[in-house]
Amino acid sequence: MGLRDYIKKIDESGLLRKVDIEVSKKLEISGILKAIEPTQILFNNVKESDFRVIGNMFCTKNVIADYFGVTPADLIPMLSKAITQRLKPEVVTNAPCQEVIESNVDLDKIPILFHCEKDGGNYISSAVVITRDPEYGQNMDFHRAMQFSKNKFATRIVGGRHFHKFLKKNGELEVAYCIGNTPNILIAGATSVDIGVDELEIANALEPIKVVKANSVDLLIPAEAEFVLEGRVYLEEKHPEGPFVDLTETYDVVREEPVFEVTKITHRKEAIWQALLPGALEHKILMGMPREPTIFNKVNEAGVKCLDVNINPGGCSWLHAIVQIDKKSEEDGRKAIFGAFAGHTSCKHVFIVDKDIDIYNPLSVEWAMATRFQGDSRMVMKEKEPGSSLDPSAEPGTKMTTKIGFDLTKPLVAKGKSFDIADFPKVDLNKYF
Repeated sequence: MGLRDYIKKIDESGLLRKVDIEVSKKLEISGILKAIEPTQILFNNVKESDFRVIGNMFCTKNVIADYFGVTPADLIPMLSKAITQRLKPEVVTNAPCQEVIESNVDLDKIPILFHCEKDGGNYISSAVVITRDPEYGQNMDFHRAMQFSKNKFATRIVGGRHFHKFLKKNGELEVAYCIGNTPNILIAGATSVDIGVDELEIANALEPIKVVKANSVDLLIPAEAEFVLEGRVYLEEKHPEGPFVDLTETYDVVREEPVFEVTKITHRKEAIWQALLPGALEHKILMGMPREPTIFNKVNEAGVKCLDVNINPGGCSWLHAIVQIDKKSEEDGRKAIFGAFAGHTSCKHVFIVDKDIDIYNPLSVEWAMATRFQGDSRMVMKEKEPGSSLDPSAEPGTKMTTKIGFDLTKPLVAKGKSFDIADFPKVDLNKYF
């Protein structure tokens, strides 16, 4: 289903909250989104814009699983299959995302949010960005963009990513920043794959989509996006970008970043701007969840039966991974640790647990650490190596960090007290109350 169909579905189900009084795109909408998360919410009356704003759309695995009509446990194998069995989407000539074409660009008319007090400006944080290289073809990923004029942004381009490689190679790139998308497109845009893979094919394998040629640039874009900002990004034209809250809920530094000049805006009739709160639950789930299949696969490749993976919000959905295994050997915990780090190289701490531990319940994981872990024999400390630039405690510039794995699994044979969780009797409370 498209985003509009999904909005209608949750509205009819009574899950969508609505704000009809006037609210501001500067600080007010973001404050409401944070206070009410993970509740999905639609703002019908934005002070600075004629467009509505929707946010907190996909904050949890349960919500994403419900969108696809599966269980949360199905998401990892479903995404793994989509990555390996990609499908080309249908190309159409008429699309909702081009119902209105604006050649006179004025970004001030769009409800681009100013999220937090110390932000450098109004920020796009929910856009999937599509570009193309003559050799490798299309690429889709996320790049935040800070507005500094009526038609220009400073956009954060992380070194080493495919977009950065394309930009260094070509000097400038045609781009389409697409806002207002469904989970299949958002998840595909956040997935790390080999250069040359078109992430729109992953999105289409997750759920069929249609694409259309952009109005003014030579790119295929999601046909049902709410807004598309078309233009060019220039390597040599720079502008200060930041501060901005990143995944760790801390402020990122100010950098000189490439300029994105918007030359055309297309959108749906009565378009809805999709907000994504930086550092909040939706940001975390969309960043972390696409890394779970790579950990899952690498742990299995290490010869350990992996059951599930949770890159959890408490670890910024990036720096921690909780891995559930079906332990068959005393070496399985250690092998799973190294497999997990191979599957997500930005990860800082890995926790390996048994199948009786609920990896989505922090109390259950902490209980496993309290009762099943001994630091002198069950902890793996790796030599310092590059980690994540998002980690404030990593060495500035180099990202060097100490990575630690915690084997919280119980011994296969207990030598003293039992490690098993006691079961209480199951009763039907309706009989008593």
